[in-house]
Amino acid sequence: MATPPAFSGTIPDHYERYLVPVLFEPYARDLVARIAPRDSLRVLEIACGTGVVTRHLRAALPASASIIATDLSPAMIALATEAGPATGVTWQTADAQHLPFDAAAFDAVVCQFGLMFVPDKVRAFAEARRVLAPGGQLVMNVWDSPAANPYAAEMSAALARLFPADPPRFVAMVHGYCDTDRILGDARAAGWADVRVERVALRGHARSALDFATGFANGSPIRQVLAERGTEPEAFVRELTPRLNALGGDAPFTPELAAIVITASR
Repeated sequence: MATPPAFSGTIPDHYERYLVPVLFEPYARDLVARIAPRDSLRVLEIACGTGVVTRHLRAALPASASIIATDLSPAMIALATEAGPATGVTWQTADAQHLPFDAAAFDAVVCQFGLMFVPDKVRAFAEARRVLAPGGQLVMNVWDSPAANPYAAEMSAALARLFPADPPRFVAMVHGYCDTDRILGDARAAGWADVRVERVALRGHARSALDFATGFANGSPIRQVLAERGTEPEAFVRELTPRLNALGGDAPFTPELAAIVITASR
């Protein structure tokens, strides 16, 4: 797999503390609610990050269900293992394009906000289909456009203000896989026939706009972008925080969120 945005060093800790509650917790609940629970369900999670979906899966599914939670980043897996449930969960590194599992090994495949980073999305869809047993469920989501996520548009504007000659493209990468026709086309090219997409709008809740800006400055690959350009994270925080205040208030900060949920049956 081509090198993804790096989630290493102290980034996972800040990601879990500042970004998971406001961005990933609401959609974790939404994804897990779409999975039909039953005894002995075999679940594969792709791009588990620090384990927010994993924790919801473990709480929602019967004790007999087994979960294998995977991520490409060893640092994210390490934090997820430390913070997450131990019973009935196996943690391991894995590439979504080359899943190290037998065909028909799972009854459900789940992926929250990971597909955007995969270079070969058709291959990822095909791998998910390969490891699902007949009748199995695919449940994924990706972020909708910056226009549908106003905080992302303001992040892009803040980066452009800091680096006018060559703005970083992190926001475009994270929010760039949002064309539903393209998503459906990629899934069908991978062999999925019964595939659906749905736009889901939710609202996040952070303690403050400052916390949210701090989360992206220190808990996302923006941290490394800033370091490579000799800019301190605080400069990004100062530029972004007032922009966020105007969107979702100061304390608490409650941004509008929008994602695209992808579901399919094997």
